[in-house]
Amino acid sequence: MTTEIKAPVFPESVSDGTVATWRKQVGESVKRDEVLADIETDKVVLEVVAPHDGVLSQILKPEGSTVLSAEVLAQFDEGGAGASAPTPATTPAQQAVNQAQQDAEAASQSPSQHPGSPQGVTPQSTTLQQAPAAQGQPASAESPSVPAVAPAPAAPIPNQSDANAAPTNPNKALSDGKGTSPAVDDQSPAVRKALTETGIDPADVAGTGRGGRITKEDVVQRVQSPAPATPQPAVQTPAPAAPAQPGLALAVGERIEKRVPMTRLRQKVAERLLNASQSTAMLTTFNEVNMKPIMEMRKAYQERFEKRHGVRLGFMSFFVKACTEALKRFPAVNASIDGTDIVYHGYYDIGVAVSSERGLVVPVLRDTDRLNLAEVEKNIIDYGAKARDGKLGIEDMTGGTFTISNGGVFGSLMSTPILNPPQTAILGMHKIQERPMAVDGEVVILPMMYLALSYDHRMIDGKEAVSFLVTVKELVEDPALLLLDL
Repeated sequence: MTTEIKAPVFPESVSDGTVATWRKQVGESVKRDEVLADIETDKVVLEVVAPHDGVLSQILKPEGSTVLSAEVLAQFDEGGAGASAPTPATTPAQQAVNQAQQDAEAASQSPSQHPGSPQGVTPQSTTLQQAPAAQGQPASAESPSVPAVAPAPAAPIPNQSDANAAPTNPNKALSDGKGTSPAVDDQSPAVRKALTETGIDPADVAGTGRGGRITKEDVVQRVQSPAPATPQPAVQTPAPAAPAQPGLALAVGERIEKRVPMTRLRQKVAERLLNASQSTAMLTTFNEVNMKPIMEMRKAYQERFEKRHGVRLGFMSFFVKACTEALKRFPAVNASIDGTDIVYHGYYDIGVAVSSERGLVVPVLRDTDRLNLAEVEKNIIDYGAKARDGKLGIEDMTGGTFTISNGGVFGSLMSTPILNPPQTAILGMHKIQERPMAVDGEVVILPMMYLALSYDHRMIDGKEAVSFLVTVKELVEDPALLLLDL
């Protein structure tokens, strides 16, 4: 029985998605709940799983295609891959790979043929193209008479003109097509990103993951220990430079350029940031906070806190609780603008900006007025792990009435954070830096942090913004005020 594989149902805030990766290929047997494909939206990466055991018979939406909510992606045949199963449709990439395999077999049966050359083409009349082949296509050879696909030689020939030339990788011509090795089939978004940025061919990376899959560490190791260049046979002549193609590294002397398409997440982030700067009356006010009281408290109670709650006490939980209390006192900072209406929120959902390999994401801590310090820390750790693994759901990042961004973890001393619409304010934390401060008429070295509050001046007046930031400063400098509700 044939089943339609459909894209997940997107929420109202997501209009469409892009097929990022097909982890399974046409004709491949899969188990129930095994991941077939990844759909990348402007918020998260969604997985498409097999509804039952069977065979992927046809792919209707190849990688890079834009799909709508619940749109049909592929055809799936229930049951095993028996003789009665329909013949799977072959993609152009697979046809090229099959043709290369046939040519390789024909070349091995004809000793007079030069290894690596197409049938009917001599070494003297063949020039191997130096440009990388398109993904899923084998490298090709050109001659004045016959264009054909050139299979990789199975082994070097002793009578070859360059006897010392290193043999080429026998799997190279065939490993560029999808579905030919486990190291290429199931690349995670992080691995694909690393391969794209480094320009490394997946066939040149030895996968150490489960089933021979490539891990990010494999790509890093390949970059640090590049393979030696393969000498070219003396009979070959240099090919003219290939035209520029998107996504390929172009070497011009010592200068390198690389063009890659923006991810949907990066496109959405760019769109939102540009919209925030153009459609809001954004202003930023600054202050500084003495971090010594919190640092001393953490030092005194860190061991007991961790033993009791199973999580370390960080700075972010103090700022989340301080901001929650300040939002109670200044409701306009917790409000949003909807057209010509002001929406005052009677709850406190604070977004915490988290940097991931896909870009900046902002998961939301719900009802922070009901969370204690340990619960805040645990939620932040869970969100950080989900962001690294690409497991954040849309429900994790929707909503939010206020946002905190900590650029200090990257060494930022001061910045002006951009609003996260429709929110009307965002707090920026920064690096803790020891500075000389005047205390009771004496100069004292204290660990200080600059705070920045960006706000929409259409909604929040300067007095409210400054008062809000001063309240956060006072609560952080004297944590007892949070406990005593003062």
